Amino acid sequence: MDNKNEKENKVLATVLSDNKICDFCIGRLFTISINDKNYQKNGKEIRESYNIKKILMKNCELCDGIFKEVSLYKKMIFNTLTSYEFNSFVIGFKIDEDLIKREQKIISLFDNFSGESIKNTLQRIIGLYIERKTNIPVNFEHPDIMIIFNTMFNAISLQIKPLYIYGRYNKFERGIPQTKWFCRTCRGKGCKRCNYTGTLYKTSIEELIKTPFIQQTKGQDESFHGSGREDIDVRMLGNGRPFVLEIIEPKIRTINLEYVQNIINKSTRIQISELQFTNKNEIKRLKEAKFHKVYHVKIQGKKRFKTENLKKVALALRGKIIEQFTPTRVEKRRANKIRKRQIYNCTVLEVDGAMATFAIESESGTYIKELVTGDDGKTKPNISELIGQPCTVVNLDVMEIKGE
Repeated sequence: MDNKNEKENKVLATVLSDNKICDFCIGRLFTISINDKNYQKNGKEIRESYNIKKILMKNCELCDGIFKEVSLYKKMIFNTLTSYEFNSFVIGFKIDEDLIKREQKIISLFDNFSGESIKNTLQRIIGLYIERKTNIPVNFEHPDIMIIFNTMFNAISLQIKPLYIYGRYNKFERGIPQTKWFCRTCRGKGCKRCNYTGTLYKTSIEELIKTPFIQQTKGQDESFHGSGREDIDVRMLGNGRPFVLEIIEPKIRTINLEYVQNIINKSTRIQISELQFTNKNEIKRLKEAKFHKVYHVKIQGKKRFKTENLKKVALALRGKIIEQFTPTRVEKRRANKIRKRQIYNCTVLEVDGAMATFAIESESGTYIKELVTGDDGKTKPNISELIGQPCTVVNLDVMEIKGE
């Protein structure tokens, strides 16, 4: 029993006589030693020193018999965790607010409270048990799993840290969107227009990549985070586009990335590379990055091109800052404003009659198709204007994403 001053001894005597408190709760509130057995023993000594009648734990006004259920809590939590792979955890408890208020009211009566609250006691007891059973440490900052135990309903809920995987993807086939496009009519529910699939396209880069990862991690779902995106009719070649796949509620965290990569790369549509485990910060970095991009764009004019004229056009664009008002094709999804973008380099790769291919390196966010067509004057200068005849885009490929 702690050496308390006379005032606090009187307060303690009043508290014990006016409230039904079991020996365990007397021990945890009014002794310094953090030890379950000492709580029971010290609580008994304190109670007897004040000639207070023993209160059974099930009748205790501060714990309502919760500590009699600790063995059950241990078993339930441990059995739940056996389905998950994790390297750190933390446990929290939801307790009847009336119990918390009663406890706080008593604690507030003492100037130098040095005991342990009901929540902290449960967290410590169960946390130590799980640590010993699993040999996995508690981590209060960034746990893989947060266990929330509701003592009112003996219910467990888990908050599982996502698994983040960085990689780069190549897209070799046109007509595949980066992510799933839900049907605009039914918004994913399924209708006649989308053949009851809920989507506008049969598949996406996201879906082609996610499936083996979900299978390997036994995750509930995923989110795909790309560093920008190419149009659906544009191929992503060269060194590939960086992405992070976020696996939601994974049961398995240690997977063979090379094995998964080999499964995905059996496809002729896409390929992935440079897989590695990462963290949430990588998503923010990719979203904020402004990588230069190199494109190959094949254009078609109404009449034959002259090679020397095209070379002059390419030279005129090198180092040029162009102005692009929101393109017509995206005006429903983008704010109407003028965007200034720099063209770092432009060269002519091939000329064949009324067809030509340019290599263009530009600032992130440049609308290359509109750089070619001019989009009815919304992009200035533009290739059609500089050549002196209207041109259309035959096909477009992203060849390199620089700066990664």
